[in-house]
Amino acid sequence: MSTLLTLLDALDDLPQARNLRERTYEALGDTVVDVGCGSGRAVGEMAARGVRAIGIDLDPAMIEIAIERWPTGTFHVADATTLPLDDGSVTGYRADKVLHTLAEPERAVAEARRVLARNGRAVLIGQDWDTFVIDSDDPELTRTLVHARADGMPSPRVARRYRNLLLDNGFVDVTVEVHTIVWTDAACLPMLANIAGEGAWLEGQVARARNDRLFVAVPMFLASGTRAD
Repeated sequence: MSTLLTLLDALDDLPQARNLRERTYEALGDTVVDVGCGSGRAVGEMAARGVRAIGIDLDPAMIEIAIERWPTGTFHVADATTLPLDDGSVTGYRADKVLHTLAEPERAVAEARRVLARNGRAVLIGQDWDTFVIDSDDPELTRTLVHARADGMPSPRVARRYRNLLLDNGFVDVTVEVHTIVWTDAACLPMLANIAGEGAWLEGQVARARNDRLFVAVPMFLASGTRAD
């Protein structure tokens, strides 16, 4: 848990990530479910704006952290494919960096349509796990490490399917944006360690960070659509 939380906090603290979160909050209405809420930052930020924000995560430990950090939010332990919400009960649905963890992400998008009210908005955010841009002295090994990490995910390439998943589940006015997050300092080392583990490759990246020569870029895909009747 501590490793995952460190990764999430390191990403969420970036100014680029904060700007992306702000973008995802637009037009979600006054009652929003945040699926895969993790430590609850988005729920807390939306609640501070007067939104009734509901956080959902399958990990009880994450929900405990979210409740402690963001007491103004409402949190539940639940699966993304079986949300504890009535039909048409929310105006906004947000799923940030979660669909890649699901073997059948299309079931989560169908569930989004179920819980959304008429003209409700769904927002899906995440990275394509094959698409990490990392400068290194061994490009071939870097490519191998990135793809091996991707292959350990249930749905590593789901972000490139966001548009079609929304369309296939009856959403209209579907749009897709790409926001690239760039690291040039040691803040991304926990993420690189998660990809490669300990060893010479990671040590090379640590040295790059120490010498101000590190470069990592991750495109984040943001797709949104409106629930049609």
